Amino acid sequence: MGNVLIVDDSSTMRKIISRSLRQAGLPVDDIYEAGDGIEALSAMEGKTIDLILSDINMPNMDGLEFIKCVRGKGVNTPIVMITTEGGEDILKEAISNGASDSIKKPFTPDQLNEKLGGLL
Repeated sequence: MGNVLIVDDSSTMRKIISRSLRQAGLPVDDIYEAGDGIEALSAMEGKTIDLILSDINMPNMDGLEFIKCVRGKGVNTPIVMITTEGGEDILKEAISNGASDSIKKPFTPDQLNEKLGGLL
């Protein structure tokens, strides 16, 4: 079983991702949520997080800054960007900063299973 942290400034999107994870039949234990990178860093304190799903465009601290902070702390948890960003440049930057993969919105539970199955 794994613990997942969902980072997205839309509470509706966090609920959709959460529900899709369960529908995908992935071995998810606890799901934590955060509205931006700053909240996400706090949410990680003292917890074992096995997978991070993060949006890119968020207020306060965006997904790219969040990745840099997480990797800067020496945390190797897989980070998958879930984004509407079609821009290859942003996704390349996310990967070069330590993101493991990306999933485009909208997505299906099957797509989540396919991308995340090997990470949990």
